[in-house]
Amino acid sequence: MQLRFWFDVVCPFAWIASTQVEALAAEAGVELVPQPVLLGGVLQATGAPTVPMDAMSPAKWRIIRDDAVRQAATRGVAIHWPVAHPQRSVDAMRLVAAAPPEKQMGVAADLFQAYWVRGERVTDAAVLGRVARSHGLPTDLHTRPEARAALFARTEDAVRAGVFGVPTLGVGDELFWGVDRLSAARVALGLPPEPRQDLGRRGGRVTFFHDFSSPFSYLASLQIEEVARAAGATIEWVPFLLGALFKQLGGPLVPISTFSDPKRAWVVRDLQRTAAALGAPLRWPSSFPLRTVLPLRVAIQEPATTACLYHAAWADNRDVGDPETVKAVLCEAGFDGAALVQGAAEAGPKATLRENTQRALSMGACGAPTFVVNDEHLFWGQDRLPLVQAALTGWRPPAASLP
Repeated sequence: MQLRFWFDVVCPFAWIASTQVEALAAEAGVELVPQPVLLGGVLQATGAPTVPMDAMSPAKWRIIRDDAVRQAATRGVAIHWPVAHPQRSVDAMRLVAAAPPEKQMGVAADLFQAYWVRGERVTDAAVLGRVARSHGLPTDLHTRPEARAALFARTEDAVRAGVFGVPTLGVGDELFWGVDRLSAARVALGLPPEPRQDLGRRGGRVTFFHDFSSPFSYLASLQIEEVARAAGATIEWVPFLLGALFKQLGGPLVPISTFSDPKRAWVVRDLQRTAAALGAPLRWPSSFPLRTVLPLRVAIQEPATTACLYHAAWADNRDVGDPETVKAVLCEAGFDGAALVQGAAEAGPKATLRENTQRALSMGACGAPTFVVNDEHLFWGQDRLPLVQAALTGWRPPAASLP
């Protein structure tokens, strides 16, 4: 078995992953196979924006930037956001791709550190020459035709393999995108998952912003109570209208519809993999994108209905936008469905839903689920629950510092 590692030095998450993959391969007793690629080439080939941050709302960019700093901190990795980011990495990645296989991780490590630790420009021939020289390589290697050909071939191979971003890990036929999927790759390699951080503090509160329209919120709803219980924390469930948030942020109303084909396929597969690990059913609704104003207003009136409404939408493929369906779902779960559906039309739940959505926006949310720990630390995505638990039990997530 092999552990393949696709990367580009321009990506902060690839930098963090690069500090972990050699130890991971050694622990699993498998060969690490570096796969240097040009991220811009991968994005262009898959129809994605070649500078992803330019296509993001400011709220989303802040969260992703902070997430990189936090992911680095949890793994003891230094990271300092460069003044010039993103930089053109083609010459740096040509140098890595043209290096002998046994030297590629060492060359990449030096370039990653130059970019993400020392703030040097990897577009600078002097920097590239210094790195090449330190590994016994020609200082002009990145300019040679064989370097161009090597990087081009690696990038084309990556796209054919289904890679759409970095870092990506490959175990057999499975791809794991993102530094936050290291634990899933560990399991695929036959190793136990990474334990969640617990520094011993108990108490606190996690505010859980969610919308039934999101499969990620569904998976988060299945885990959040255990996370809070383990930390001795309380949960504030806050239903909000995700589409209205997207509209105010100026982003697409159905983000997954804008994904490239390989990214969309991977996301669906990853959701199924996560659901299976939780022992939970997951069936993509035939009525997607879901209309969720009604179930959100129901959950505002009676938070205990949340679980059955999520199950109806994402396990039973029932249209939770239809009043009669919602009424039936609620009655089957032992609630007064007729009263809750009727109450959803009243002024109170309507106003609360608007207020909840505005609250999510004002706190900096860019999607669902969003978690806020002790009114201070914001995390986005069900896969950030390990960070939520760590923050609840004593870890103080650092904020990103911009140059």
